[in-house]
Amino acid sequence: MLTSFTEHRHGAHPHGGDRAATALATNQILTVHHLSISLSGRTILKDIGFALEPGEFCGLIGANGSGKTTLLRTILGFIKPSSGSVTINEDPTSIGYVPQKFLLDPHMPMRARDLVALGLDGHRLGLPLPSKQLRRKVDEMLEAVDAASFADQRIGSLSGGQQQRVLIAHALIRRPRLLLLDEPLANLDIRSIAGIVSLLHRLSREFHTTMLLSAHDMNPLLSVMDRIVYLANGRAATGRTDAVVRTEILSRLYGYHIDVIRVHGRVVVVAADHEHDALGAIERDPVHVAQIP
Repeated sequence: MLTSFTEHRHGAHPHGGDRAATALATNQILTVHHLSISLSGRTILKDIGFALEPGEFCGLIGANGSGKTTLLRTILGFIKPSSGSVTINEDPTSIGYVPQKFLLDPHMPMRARDLVALGLDGHRLGLPLPSKQLRRKVDEMLEAVDAASFADQRIGSLSGGQQQRVLIAHALIRRPRLLLLDEPLANLDIRSIAGIVSLLHRLSREFHTTMLLSAHDMNPLLSVMDRIVYLANGRAATGRTDAVVRTEILSRLYGYHIDVIRVHGRVVVVAADHEHDALGAIERDPVHVAQIP
């Protein structure tokens, strides 16, 4: 599924209604309140809570298996939480989704512009939009993501960074107020990562779209994030990056001592291990490298 639009309220938590009323009063686009998720008898996330306001750019950061995709799919309504609530204060056409994996036969005769057009009428029954109107909207979106130069190339022949631009255009062509992106930077080279991050930040400002983007490495996002949701040990810490990426905060989150080490203006987050030197610890444990704004 390329783009999902949904509006839902999970009301398992007894205070879900109060929280929803508060969200509406403060104009929050998304409110996650005391959310817990269990799959096949295993707790994935426990008591997660955060809220996003219009136009915010938020990084959902965590190692592989930390629950990032599960959280995004729960927000979309694909997974029912064990308890807690998700409140989205928008209509069903105001949420876009860029999935983590997109598999397409490279020989399929589908151009980049064809895929973007499906974001407008691919979910409909009946007559499509008039061709001139459809083409104009598609051309505008291709220009917005700097993809006009390869609009008529087969989607399967494009590079990873080019494909990501087309997927973003597909998800944004209906101008959603909230865009969820699942690991859009995965498997891209450094130059492509920088280009996609810059693009998303620009689009979030131009379209006033709230973006929640998952990644295992926070570093490429630090110059653009308004907020971070850091997942570890089934729990979350949220706030400004410099307020969250701290030894005392992350140690409580992980449940054991974490060192936040500043090296040449960068920050290494690593599990403390007094029996080995710092290099050995960094090689064994998941590491996030960050530039504090």
